[in-house]
Amino acid sequence: MKHLLTAILCCLPFTLAAEEVGRVGVDWVGNDIIIEAIPDPDVEGVTCHIAYFDRSLIDRLSNGNWFEDPSNASIDCRQTGPISIGDIDRSDDGETVFREGRSVIFKSLRLSRIYDDENQVLIYLAHGNELTQGSAKMSISTVPLYQAQ
Repeated sequence: MKHLLTAILCCLPFTLAAEEVGRVGVDWVGNDIIIEAIPDPDVEGVTCHIAYFDRSLIDRLSNGNWFEDPSNASIDCRQTGPISIGDIDRSDDGETVFREGRSVIFKSLRLSRIYDDENQVLIYLAHGNELTQGSAKMSISTVPLYQAQ
């Protein structure tokens, strides 16, 4: 299911290829926690890791909700090399760096970047986005820009 949704969103300009780096089984029905690495496309030297819940076929059958995964996620971003900031959005609302569908149409998991010029920090926010109602599920990580170019 995840791969189908990723394929649907593949042509959007802010969708990046996330690399699965870990998978932890959480129960006997096959539900997993997936961990993906996402390098920032416009800030060289920063990589974010997102962990999220992936529902199994058995869970989907038993709950009757075929096309939706939870939108909550956890994020941590770190400097993984020399930081070089490219052409990024420096407005207060930042920009979407990554987006992955959590349902066929109505929900997505997003990674947004906000540049805090005063404190010289990049803020990364993982959050759910829903068309019908907002989602309060979020996680935040920051990367200091001590010697960024």
